[in-house]
Amino acid sequence: MLYTVMRRVVAPTARMIWRPRVEGLDNIPADGPVILAANHLSFIDSIVIPMVVPRRVYFLAKAQYFVGKGVKGRLSRYFFDSLGHVPVQRGSGRAARASLDTAAAILARGDAFAIYPEGTRSLDGRLHRGRTGVARMALESGAPVVPVGIIGTDKVQPMDAKLPRIRPVTIRFGEPLDFSRYAGMQESLPVLRSVTDEIVYRILELSGQEYVDSYQKSPSQEAGLDAA
Repeated sequence: MLYTVMRRVVAPTARMIWRPRVEGLDNIPADGPVILAANHLSFIDSIVIPMVVPRRVYFLAKAQYFVGKGVKGRLSRYFFDSLGHVPVQRGSGRAARASLDTAAAILARGDAFAIYPEGTRSLDGRLHRGRTGVARMALESGAPVVPVGIIGTDKVQPMDAKLPRIRPVTIRFGEPLDFSRYAGMQESLPVLRSVTDEIVYRILELSGQEYVDSYQKSPSQEAGLDAA
């Protein structure tokens, strides 16, 4: 119900207000499994992508968004569920495997799944080294990967902003990447790194960001609250 309202009312209204520039939308297959691999500048990236993509797009989201109590907790759970966000625990190898399994199930039923190869939003606006989960996901599922370059969302809602601002936004979808040549090689670390780097390079071409060959830490990691 809420998803229908979001698609038919909220999304068109938001597009009228922010007027995002969208390029390459026809690169997204109309049906069948597909991985959308994007750079990550702001919390609203996970709202902007499903706002402009004609298919329903699923994301992994922190489990905390789904376990709150009271009216606020129920609204949060309802909101994120309606956007196609799937709750996952973070922080351990077992949790990472569970995340991949969840994504695999989504792709196996022929849906679109979005992922940020950097693992978390960029704190400095630059594109950071990708983590190999996206490559493993692509090789295990056989799904094509559509690179996505997002520009301007860090100006719409910076990390310290409570409400979004009206700023120009551009979303560019690149041509699908086919990694079938690596089928069955998802346990090879050099292959995983090569595939990940190719995906990130395509994102870099679309976003125009400066590239940094190091992993981006989450804000809690920067504060020393998470394990690296």
